Amino acid sequence: MTGRGEPPEGPPEGPPENPAGGEDEYRSLVFDESFVRAARLQEFSAQERMGDHALAVRSLPGRAARNGSKAAIALVLLIALAFATAVYIGFRNPYSPPAVRHAAPLKTTVVPLSPQGAVPGGTPAALYAASPAAEFRTGAEGITLPTIRRTHSFSDSQVTAALTTVKDYLVGSSLDPDVLTGTSTRPVERLLDPDQTAQFDRSMNTPADDGRHSATGWLVRFDPDDVELADPKVRVRGTLAYTEVGADTLEVVSDHTFTYALRPVDTGPQKEDGASLFTVRRELHFQFDREDLRLHRLEVRTAQVQAGPQSCSADTAGALVPLLAGERADSRGPAGTDPYDTGPRTAALCGTLAVSSGQAQTPPPGPAADGSPARP
Repeated sequence: MTGRGEPPEGPPEGPPENPAGGEDEYRSLVFDESFVRAARLQEFSAQERMGDHALAVRSLPGRAARNGSKAAIALVLLIALAFATAVYIGFRNPYSPPAVRHAAPLKTTVVPLSPQGAVPGGTPAALYAASPAAEFRTGAEGITLPTIRRTHSFSDSQVTAALTTVKDYLVGSSLDPDVLTGTSTRPVERLLDPDQTAQFDRSMNTPADDGRHSATGWLVRFDPDDVELADPKVRVRGTLAYTEVGADTLEVVSDHTFTYALRPVDTGPQKEDGASLFTVRRELHFQFDREDLRLHRLEVRTAQVQAGPQSCSADTAGALVPLLAGERADSRGPAGTDPYDTGPRTAALCGTLAVSSGQAQTPPPGPAADGSPARP
């Protein structure tokens, strides 16, 4: 009788494959329950294999796949939790983001100064020598910077940047020949805060004496069909001052008097002594935030302008209307103001030129003692 591990015909001839006398070489392998669960292939049952074209085995999902699915779910949950936390903190954050400051519209006042008699004429040199402007400097040299010291929140360089930008604005708006003759506005517009460009464009295109859209509040401009410069060297004197009005706001105030030698536009030969002086006092308030300082731009807050000799009835919204040599102011007063009118308000202001251009006389005491036109 054969043994349990031997075939009926007896043990095979030749040397045994397993000298140790074991059943076979895989005797040491134990196919326990964990091994079976970890198997990637599973044999179909006999009944399942009876179907047509049935496969002998089928694949089972491995542990790595199951672990990968669990990791993906955990990652999605983690991202969702982080997003929900961020939203919650955003709603619960007691510190609101800093408010964006927008430039306020410019407020302007333009006051014509009416002469008490005929406007004196002469050569530019003689007129300047006999006027308070004789001591003024020429052009941009008359716009001098004050002593620069840092403020609590702004450094020396930032204060310098503000003052330099204001000087560039004054030069562009009061001394540039193209601006004075109305052929260009770019030297002024390029320095403005973008929030004010729409108001500036409207003031240039459709000026109005409503305290907001007077072109002569932004710049000095004459009608090139009527007036031209008799001397390109404009006389200037004034002051610049600055102060910190907030941790993020620097204010600069300019107060300058500009004296121009003008003459009428004439296609024929010009009279050498046909010039006359025209004086403009401009007091402007500017503000800067840190972005303005960085980008070399400014915000013009208010402009108070006095200019003469002009007639009180002159419409100075679009351009100043100088009275030239030998001319007198008309007898009409400023434009009437109807307090019952609900439309746009007009300034309707006028003053008297206390020190007429070209008259060699001692200026009266008060605001005009420095050669500037007296306030009305």
